[in-house]
Amino acid sequence: MPTTAPAPLTTLEVMTKQRVLSGVQPTGNLHIGNYLGAIRNWVAGQAQYDNFFCVVDLHAITVPHNPATLAADTYAIAALYLACGIDLDYSTIFVQSHVSAHSELTWLLNCITPLNWLEDMIQFKEKAVKQGQNVGVGLLDYPVLMAADILLYDADKVPVGEDQKQHIELTRDIVDRLNHQYGQGETVLKSPAPLIQTDGARVMSLTDGTKKMSKSDPSDLSRINVLDPPDVIQTKIKKCKTDPVRGLTFGDPARPECNNLLTLYMLMSGQSKEAVAAECVEMGWGQFKPLLTEAAIAHLQPIQTKYAEITADKSYLESVLREGRQKAEAIANATLTRVKQALGYSLPL
Repeated sequence: MPTTAPAPLTTLEVMTKQRVLSGVQPTGNLHIGNYLGAIRNWVAGQAQYDNFFCVVDLHAITVPHNPATLAADTYAIAALYLACGIDLDYSTIFVQSHVSAHSELTWLLNCITPLNWLEDMIQFKEKAVKQGQNVGVGLLDYPVLMAADILLYDADKVPVGEDQKQHIELTRDIVDRLNHQYGQGETVLKSPAPLIQTDGARVMSLTDGTKKMSKSDPSDLSRINVLDPPDVIQTKIKKCKTDPVRGLTFGDPARPECNNLLTLYMLMSGQSKEAVAAECVEMGWGQFKPLLTEAAIAHLQPIQTKYAEITADKSYLESVLREGRQKAEAIANATLTRVKQALGYSLPL
């Protein structure tokens, strides 16, 4: 986390900086895969961009969810954005469902998006297999909603992992189709580019180094949650899957857990890959796991402290989201109007 606060952007800087849009679902506790693979990188690069970070609660109901906790989980993710270091001088934080243009633009884009484009999406195929006959239309339509999220804010870049790159490609296809069919020579929607991180972009499960760390994994031992207390972190790392080989090295495809845990240690300790490789090359797991535990606890402790301060003042968090909604709505509604005009709709008098 930054030790000093950067200077606020001037109006001219905001106008000339590229815009970034991203978000996290409010389903369960935020884990270190979300943090290290996404939010930490948002924080590190936020001074370069005009940022819009939303809590994507509309996406959260594309799979079975708990309505009793959805609102609380939504506010928790917004608080964690702030606790992790998202700076309101550079970034706007808002809740997706608070801006109705997301749902409306999704419908308009649905009507120009071929069905086979959505049926070919890899993540839909994977998740549909798990849900079987209970799979909903929302899961199929998830990429169009994601496209609407991005396009409403004229985003130049979208921070994603490699597994989400296909969604950006689909978004670009939708832009090309709408601009070609309805633009009459003008650009109605801006085509975004993926902003793909390298180190830590794909954090893997603690119980299976070949699978991405996920909130939906039924075992809580598969992930370290950002708000896990020290004793829980210690237990999870102590029980995480390893291999019988002594000496820890990066990059061996036959040792996915080794590569994942070394990467976590590198990111949590703030050391370079070369330094970690040199430190751990002759270690056994019994020596390494306490080091990883100490680094994880020390890295997450300031976030947990800040989160407790933010959630203790509900009025502050509400004011952040209210101001965020107002700023997001102004931009989103202008984009929605532009699309409706291109499609031939009459506008309210």
